[in-house]
Amino acid sequence: MGVTVHLVDGTFELFRCFHGAPRAEHSGREVGAARAFLSTMVKLLQVEGATHVAVAFDSVVAPPPVKRPAAADLLAAQAPLAAQAARALGLAVWPSGRYQADELLATGAARYSAEPDVERVVICSTDNDFNQCVRGDRVVVLDRIRGVVTTEAAVHERFGVAPGLLPDLHALVGDCSDGLPGVPGWGIRSAGRVLAAYGSIEAIPLDGRWEVAVRGAERLAAALEERLLETLLCRDLARLRTDLPLRHSIDDLQWRGARRPLMTGLSIDLGDAVALDRVTRWFGE
Repeated sequence: MGVTVHLVDGTFELFRCFHGAPRAEHSGREVGAARAFLSTMVKLLQVEGATHVAVAFDSVVAPPPVKRPAAADLLAAQAPLAAQAARALGLAVWPSGRYQADELLATGAARYSAEPDVERVVICSTDNDFNQCVRGDRVVVLDRIRGVVTTEAAVHERFGVAPGLLPDLHALVGDCSDGLPGVPGWGIRSAGRVLAAYGSIEAIPLDGRWEVAVRGAERLAAALEERLLETLLCRDLARLRTDLPLRHSIDDLQWRGARRPLMTGLSIDLGDAVALDRVTRWFGE
């Protein structure tokens, strides 16, 4: 049986921990989300059985100390603690630098799914952008909150197109979360039918004489022609890069146990001695 690789959106995990876990303060700083992040990574290993793991984080600038920091600042200040927790558990950590965490995860999914020893790559996130990375049952997206796995069949059922065409579809219909305005009049149903027939935005005839029956085809074609270059730019911006310089091999992602010195330091920084007790039997070095 082949290897299953779990690629974790660490920024999202910390975000949901911040909004789902109780607040806690230690040594004058908020640590509740970081404590919860450690717990959810322990669950990934202990309950969900992950064996090969990488955790990607977006670059976050910690805020300067203020008397009453905003929620966003309290969250950002815990990002280094979350990365510290991942390292202490012995997980591979991918800081994003001038890239984005989702691009690191997309690169990892493309690279490791091509490895002959890898049976499946699981992207742990609720970000719909990762649906474009899905390939059959080999690369899937896991919503750990709801336990929902998105396969290629699920993507096609929902959007009417293959995962690789999702950037084209979102460029046509718009995506508020990514700041994509879309083309006036285009909806998911019309865009899905037209893209399924022609395979890309560039291949769509701008005269509206389409092979598929779509209401208002000439009007939609005229709107696309008016915004064609803008729409193509939005499509290219919506595509996740898969060529970032990751150096971790499959063996580098294999979990070999928590790291005693790092976990000891983490428990002090979090003010959470129980965290150390939970992973004592897992120390690998």
